[in-house]
Amino acid sequence: MGTVKSSAPLDIDRLPVSHPSFTRWLRLALTQRFATTLTGLITLGWGVTASPVAAIESIQVRVGPLSQQIQLQDLKAFTQTGRVPKELRIYRPLLTPQVQQTLQTRFMVDSDVGGLLLEEFLNSPGGEQLLVTLKSLLPNLSEADIVTAFEMAATDSDGLSIFGLLEAIPHKTLEINVTTLISLISQINLSRLESEALSRVLKQELETQEAGIPALSHFPAQPGPAKVEQWHLTLRDRQRDRAVPVDLYWSRESHGPLVIISHGFAADRHFYAYLAEHLASHGLTVASVEHSGSNVAAVSPPSSNLKKGRNTNFFPATEFIDRPKDISFVLDRLEQLNQDSYSLRGRINTDQTVLIGHSLGGYTGLALAGAPLDLENLAEFCQHGSISTLSPADWLQCAATDLPPRRLDLSDHRITRLIVMNPLTGQLFRPEGLQQVRVPTLMLASSRDQVTPIARQQLRPFTELSGPKALIVVVGGSHLSVGDPENLNPELGQVPFMPELPGYKTEGLRSYMQAVSLSFILQGTSAGKTYRSYLSPAYAQSFSDEYLQLRLSHGLPDSITAWLETTEHAANRRNQVVGYLPSLFQLEAIALQHRFRALQHQMMAYLRTSPPSMTALYLPNKLFRSSLHATEPKSSKTPQSPNHQRP
Repeated sequence: MGTVKSSAPLDIDRLPVSHPSFTRWLRLALTQRFATTLTGLITLGWGVTASPVAAIESIQVRVGPLSQQIQLQDLKAFTQTGRVPKELRIYRPLLTPQVQQTLQTRFMVDSDVGGLLLEEFLNSPGGEQLLVTLKSLLPNLSEADIVTAFEMAATDSDGLSIFGLLEAIPHKTLEINVTTLISLISQINLSRLESEALSRVLKQELETQEAGIPALSHFPAQPGPAKVEQWHLTLRDRQRDRAVPVDLYWSRESHGPLVIISHGFAADRHFYAYLAEHLASHGLTVASVEHSGSNVAAVSPPSSNLKKGRNTNFFPATEFIDRPKDISFVLDRLEQLNQDSYSLRGRINTDQTVLIGHSLGGYTGLALAGAPLDLENLAEFCQHGSISTLSPADWLQCAATDLPPRRLDLSDHRITRLIVMNPLTGQLFRPEGLQQVRVPTLMLASSRDQVTPIARQQLRPFTELSGPKALIVVVGGSHLSVGDPENLNPELGQVPFMPELPGYKTEGLRSYMQAVSLSFILQGTSAGKTYRSYLSPAYAQSFSDEYLQLRLSHGLPDSITAWLETTEHAANRRNQVVGYLPSLFQLEAIALQHRFRALQHQMMAYLRTSPPSMTALYLPNKLFRSSLHATEPKSSKTPQSPNHQRP
């Protein structure tokens, strides 16, 4: 059924949910992927543009006691023409067309806000780690040289380019420590290889051999019969001086649990619009909440505010506290609406609330479901983590180090079920903290999620949950694959570490999420038995297609659990390159064992259906004389005649 949008009897004020400068700045300063891109550019001698003058004229490449000098003008020639000058022929295997394209890349940064945002980033734990890494990589530059170069390049109206950085460095020669560079690149490449190997293993290990799903009378992926109404509310928490926009989806047939949706960082309340409308069409009331401290508008403040010296913190540490409080505040107000509103009276069951959260919204849900926020060990992780192994989620969670080191209980007993997709967990919760989440939980993880990597952010936390749980693995999926393609900011898909699939490739995944979410939510109602079959591994697998493979499991195989233990030990090693090798070897061993088991099953199936034909052959008995024959007594002791010959 269609959705009817109308005004609500409360203060309605739709806040801005997008700002073009944010996504441009996000490419610059959000995470280590920018550092990775920068490292890649440094690998090939830094990129160039059409500027006629450069402070850096040559690059000194050092490998231990050996060194070689590269002229910047030779790299210019390669970047402009794609032809490798004879002076660079030794580097020909590295100078590919992809490298040429990378060297020509410009990161567009709003010149009015770039400098202020960059300053905040460089003063964060992640920024400090980036400076330490660059100092070891570029030994003839001081920290002040690097910071000045970044600040000048970030305010360039033509965008950030490596050549802009070179112009700001007060040296004619740039030294590159190739030993450090090789270590960084090896870690990055090994991480990618590990991710690809894990994708193959998860696809194989979680594959089910169950029979296909039987024909059922209810098909939860189809829209329901109810006519959905949508109200836009702006609730105001005067105690915290904070506005909380809410989209409320409901129908005249609304009953059952209340569904609350919490979006991720730099998103908005429309991220799961397709899912909210679907659930409401089946008679559920859905409230999609927007967190005004971490939505798109909040992290893209108007440049006029920045020039006046107002707060430029793109992600304040208090947001880790305010987000769960937003949900509890909304539940309080909706409970009041359920009593006071004529239209909504009896349609909002706040005592039985299911929270759906994506990314940072997944953290919000886990905190509300009972996992205490643990800040005691977070500071050490953020200070000592390797720059090349930190994910964007790791960098984001390090913002919480500005909070006093303590444990915070933000739980709300009204949360009775959780659906968390690509949740950010990392070091925010201890294992014993996640064990306090005892409500039924459905977790989704994507094998190619570069923002919240699957192993540390989902698989390991999943094993630590103590309540009823199920895990959906999207093999080939990325961080935003579960979102509504009609309500995604298109510029987010252009961020280097957030490559996204086009909408038609994720259509099967979205249909499955509509079906499995409805079925999971209704398990807490009298209709639960009817929808239980849709929570099976076979049903999940039936939505797989050529783009994405879907798997569902209620526990991890022993092989994956053992691999997680290996990666935990490897993460504590200083030499991260060596630390990756046991992980890769173990994943390849798991894949090999799976192929061997599959071959055994195929052989057994063949033997059952096609027994081998047997042919009897007559062979002389003498060909098979055993060793016993050699000791048998001769049949006769009579001497043989001279004319007798052995056969």
